[in-house]
Amino acid sequence: MLRLCDEVLRCMGETGCRDVRRMNALALAYVGDTIYDLFVRTLLACSRALPVHDLHVGASERVNAAAQARAARALMDEFTAEELAVFRRGRNAKSRTVPRNANVGDYRAATGLEAVLGFLYLTGREQRAFELLSKAVPPIEAE
Repeated sequence: MLRLCDEVLRCMGETGCRDVRRMNALALAYVGDTIYDLFVRTLLACSRALPVHDLHVGASERVNAAAQARAARALMDEFTAEELAVFRRGRNAKSRTVPRNANVGDYRAATGLEAVLGFLYLTGREQRAFELLSKAVPPIEAE
């Protein structure tokens, strides 16, 4: 099975990703943010036949610090010990900024969740990331 991160690295002449466990938590969250966003956008696009603008609005309502913090709280009992350790690293990482429309607690919880998703993706455990997301992101039909 071809993995996107392996193919990207191959195209750039790299042999593999550096030790993911030692990566900066904010770098993991940077990747994890995209995983979360892709999951939500895919869910929206495949669930409804909507104009692109409406898809964008729907994604914006679901991909923000408050929504991701709710997802993180819903998953706390689902995380393995390793995932919980990564979550804590992400949550406790010192970010230089907090978006104007987010409170600090939500932003940190969202960053923790994103770090877990980035960690799972970069260690080849995309299925686990999608399993967690399917438990935490509300289905489109329920809204």
